[in-house]
Amino acid sequence: MIDRKLLYDTLEQHFGYRTFRPFQEEIITDIAGGHDVLAIIATGGGKSLCYQLPALLSGGVTIVVSPLISLMKDQVDDLVANGIPAATLNSSMSIHEIRSIERDLLAGVIRVLYISPEKVTQETFLQFLGKLDVRLIAVDEAHCISMWGHQFRPEYRKLSTLKARFPGIPMIALTASAIPEVREDIVNQLKLASPKRYIGSFNRKNLSYRIMDKKGALPQIIGYVCSHRGMSGIIYCLQKRTTEEIADKLQKAGIRALPYHADLSDPVRSSTQEKFVKDNVDVICATVAFGMGIDKPDVRYVIHYDMPKNLESYYQETGRAGRDGEPSDCILFYSAADAMKLKSLIEHEYDDERLNSVAVKKWRAMMDYCETRLCRRSFLLRYFGEAYDEAVARSNGCGGCDNCLNPRDTIDGSEIAKKIVTCVSSLQGRFGVSHIADVICGSASRKILEHHHDRNPAYNTGKPYSKTQWITFIKELVRLGYLSIAGDKYPVVVLNEKCMEIVDNTAQVLLTKPAEEQVTVTVKADGKYDTRLFQILRDARKRIADANGWPPYVVFHDTALKEMARTYPCSDEDFAKVPGVGRTKLERFGGEFIAAIRQYVDAEGIKKADRPASQASPALQASHTAQATQASLDAVMAGNGREERAFRTFETAVRQATAKPEANKANDGLFEEAVELQKRVDHLSRELESAKRSLDEVMKKLNAAGPADADQ
Repeated sequence: MIDRKLLYDTLEQHFGYRTFRPFQEEIITDIAGGHDVLAIIATGGGKSLCYQLPALLSGGVTIVVSPLISLMKDQVDDLVANGIPAATLNSSMSIHEIRSIERDLLAGVIRVLYISPEKVTQETFLQFLGKLDVRLIAVDEAHCISMWGHQFRPEYRKLSTLKARFPGIPMIALTASAIPEVREDIVNQLKLASPKRYIGSFNRKNLSYRIMDKKGALPQIIGYVCSHRGMSGIIYCLQKRTTEEIADKLQKAGIRALPYHADLSDPVRSSTQEKFVKDNVDVICATVAFGMGIDKPDVRYVIHYDMPKNLESYYQETGRAGRDGEPSDCILFYSAADAMKLKSLIEHEYDDERLNSVAVKKWRAMMDYCETRLCRRSFLLRYFGEAYDEAVARSNGCGGCDNCLNPRDTIDGSEIAKKIVTCVSSLQGRFGVSHIADVICGSASRKILEHHHDRNPAYNTGKPYSKTQWITFIKELVRLGYLSIAGDKYPVVVLNEKCMEIVDNTAQVLLTKPAEEQVTVTVKADGKYDTRLFQILRDARKRIADANGWPPYVVFHDTALKEMARTYPCSDEDFAKVPGVGRTKLERFGGEFIAAIRQYVDAEGIKKADRPASQASPALQASHTAQATQASLDAVMAGNGREERAFRTFETAVRQATAKPEANKANDGLFEEAVELQKRVDHLSRELESAKRSLDEVMKKLNAAGPADADQ
């Protein structure tokens, strides 16, 4: 039986929390009882604590199998900062470093060991593990073991040897994204013994999802990033060349951005990743190779310039935003033409035809997500097997996707639906969506003429709608259940029982029309904390992190700093109450942060707020200074019109300069003009902020002057 007092004391001392997140306590209790566990918990849900805390309670050593060296390093840094002896063994280490860690393991010094699946299954290392007091085996990113998953890695299949070698040792398999088929495969492949299963919610409520038209994507991306200057973000692209182009455009616009892809050398990639996690670079333009080892909590947006291959990848990549629970944006630029090109690549990705078939099926689900007019959050959750109240999604909306935030106007599509059903019926269920749209739109393509479909009753009856919109209508009827799709590799549209409601006029079919969209999503500002103190604390955190070679979030997450900037803790007792602090971090870092908070509080006079505002003095000198400062502020505020006009001109210049990837010298000139305009905008913003600070100082002097000065 686990000692609950010891459990909660350990949680607070080493991790700085007083309560557990959903499932954490139950999972830890099951592990302590010797049970195997399957844990499917969303990114940011606290998976790692489920094996890190037991490592402190049980003694011995916990073995954590992890797929990436960068991920292992960050986890070890985090544990060491929390006062937990941890280490990693990987191929980048020298033989001297490896031997030193092995000695510490044999001496019982290390409590958590991170290791790759390739290393842990080697016979020589298995023999070494046999000499250790192994108490728990954790398999992170466990979806990699399944051929039905989106990141199948054959070396994960060998991990079943661990269960054979250590049959009495509990094993926990963890992942953030696994559909029901993958969950069963994980259990079977790892040979988990009657595991306790914990399936958390896949609903990341702080994330907002939006799909945008790919047309004009580049200028929209640059405009969005410029309007979120200073925030961390990731832009995913399928092509390496695109990462370079976007990073270059952002750099010219004054954004700290870098590309990341496989053609860059290992040192460059490592340096880029380190700059990102240490807040020395704001934006990474990357291929999908980036991010799996990133545990950065304050990524405010993830943008997909290209559609991912499947929803699992999309969910995992968007999941890198908002790990701290703060509102964050997920934007995907979609083009049906690009999607079809991606499909042609996927169809031949593997030598195994079964894997290609699975990949195409997943691609189709991804495409359906991009084209749905219903709640995107609901679509995602249903895909991962989580029930979602569709009535709520339809009536109130999820409040966090473009379809719910900006509902499309519906039209009576009964006649449109009849036309489509008639066409599908006449084609006898032998053709796909695009061909049906070609018939209705009157295409004279070779395929249409070869099959004599120019004589079909539905031929050329599609005006005034375009082929793209007819494709949208057909797919919407499929999603509404009036038509079905048959076949995997070559899908065709077929009739079903429900379509008779259209034929018999017993159903009113409401369809939506595609609409032009612009990126208008903004990360919600949180005004509940002192933003100036927050920046001071961020700077202090950066100094400590740099001195230790850590990412800043290893010291404290932004959420902890915001709580400090809200509550102004000036004593050890108050500082320890901040979620995410704990006794260990209080002892290591509390002094510098408390000193910074005290200095700020004294300088701002925050603790003197009990002095009634009615006692504020209109002292003559201070009053004159206040009037002068107010005049200065008014002048800058008047300049705000210039700022807005400059910014609008800047956006226009950016759009023009990025309209074509092959931008010529004239475009480069526009870009230079855009950058100069942005500098003017930044200058005006700083001028405004300076004037505001000056006014604040004068008002403090007014408040500080005594009642005796009132007659002056």
